[in-house]
Amino acid sequence: MSYAVAVALQTALYQHLSADAALGAIVGSAIYDAIPSGSLPSIYVTLGTETARDRSDQTGNGAAHDIGISIITDAPGFQQAKEAAVAVSDALDDPALALSRGSLVGLWFQRAKATRDTTAGTRRIDMIFRARVEDN
Repeated sequence: MSYAVAVALQTALYQHLSADAALGAIVGSAIYDAIPSGSLPSIYVTLGTETARDRSDQTGNGAAHDIGISIITDAPGFQQAKEAAVAVSDALDDPALALSRGSLVGLWFQRAKATRDTTAGTRRIDMIFRARVEDN
């Protein structure tokens, strides 16, 4: 197994989402790898959870990474959060990601879950994408 491409994959995903014009039109520059302290914008995107599994074979090391990307908003409904989720999904539909190590074999949408946190007064959409990478 190889987890060696994890940093390169996360960096490339962050840069790709940060450069996407459609997503930027909705959330501006509020795309985070680590949520900053202090007050947050009314809508933002954050890279989150990750689960990696070995996908090495006779040709070399590889892994499948299930990567969480979340959209969080304090808007009263889900409309804006869903628009941002669509922009994330569109941005990651067959992206040409240049990794600093290894290569991206493919990236696929797996699932999404929209939830309401009545205590915090927020709406949240948690999306999971599966990336297949090789360390070559």
